Amino acid sequence: MKELLPGSDSLANKISFFHIALLLLSLPFDLFYSHVILISLCVHTIIQLKKGNIKPVFTARVLAVQAVFFVTVIATIYTQYPQQAFAEWGREVIIFILPLIFCFNSLDIKKYRPLLLFIFTIGCTLTVIYLYINAYFTIEFYKIPLNSIFAPAFTSHNFSQPIAIHATFFSLQLVIALVFMLYYLLNYKTSPALKIIYAICCLILLAGLVQLGSKSILITLFFIFALAFPYCLPTWKKRLRFVGVVVATTVIILGVIFSNATFKAKYINDMQTDLSPLKPGQNSEPRLARWEVISSIIKSSPVIGHGSGSEITLLGDQFFSHKLYDSYTEKLNAHNEYLSFLLKSGIWGLVVYLFVLAYGFKIALQHKDVLFISFMLLVAIVSLSENILDMDKGVFFYGFFFTFFLFSYPQKKQSIGTK
Repeated sequence: MKELLPGSDSLANKISFFHIALLLLSLPFDLFYSHVILISLCVHTIIQLKKGNIKPVFTARVLAVQAVFFVTVIATIYTQYPQQAFAEWGREVIIFILPLIFCFNSLDIKKYRPLLLFIFTIGCTLTVIYLYINAYFTIEFYKIPLNSIFAPAFTSHNFSQPIAIHATFFSLQLVIALVFMLYYLLNYKTSPALKIIYAICCLILLAGLVQLGSKSILITLFFIFALAFPYCLPTWKKRLRFVGVVVATTVIILGVIFSNATFKAKYINDMQTDLSPLKPGQNSEPRLARWEVISSIIKSSPVIGHGSGSEITLLGDQFFSHKLYDSYTEKLNAHNEYLSFLLKSGIWGLVVYLFVLAYGFKIALQHKDVLFISFMLLVAIVSLSENILDMDKGVFFYGFFFTFFLFSYPQKKQSIGTK
């Protein structure tokens, strides 16, 4: 990694590099830091702007990232909830800005991508270690057994609560870090000592993912290990070796899940509950029951939807009338990005989102980029259970990494509408 340091690059590019590195390190923490660093990067990019360094703006890759923001803007035209719609603009404007920064900034993303991801991975690993240390000191303070670390009080959202981030959105970041470290470990020669350190980092990240308890994330991780890695690894020898490691790791993870009551309830029982219809007297409100309510709203305006900003208000009314009082009180969203697009922008908005995902998968598969494929799988699968674009952390994850991976490859000279 030493040869990738920006020591011989221009001062402007060095500053850009450290801005992006700090932005990556800030992602698990309060959005204040990410926003300040992003604003600073914008100002720096504008100050150092040179005509000769500007990359083409009107291209498919830029439009692909910004498309979901434009869907929100267009769906605002016919919404009855303009205040909430403009709040969505403010949240999603990052998706519009990030590709422009990468276009106007002269930093070579392809050159520095491995080092930036390495910094991000180390940051994620240290964050997981901090969360375990925090849990340990809490256990010591209250004089409770050490094995309580696997109890509900220290798993899922309670585990990530010290850094105030949703468990699933932190898990998204950890998967990118784990895939990078694992792929680097399998494909690049390094000293035995460093290999041991990298392997320990992988185990810490994997332990963090299990502790966070996101079912959709672990399902995605299975597809990444079963499909993405074998597709991208260069030789059959490495593929077979990796399959052996995956099988052993899967057995261990399943053993941990089924041997611990908390994990079994989280991963097995909760999933069965979520995908079951609501039963009389049932305390929890399964996702399936909420999705049925959402479907009834979608049917009233399937083509154009109800406009940006309409989701929470419309769902709140219907949740109350269907006696889903917890969902009403918590002001829950659709917890499904596809249904959210249908509700707010109708079929045309969902089609745009599907085209964006298809474009991302196409580029990722063309380059056999295991990280980009993993990112696309994360977005596509987690969108089935979460509104990624309705949370600031999800917007930052989507906007930054989608732009980052697309700009890792040289853009073809042709732009949109040209041959």
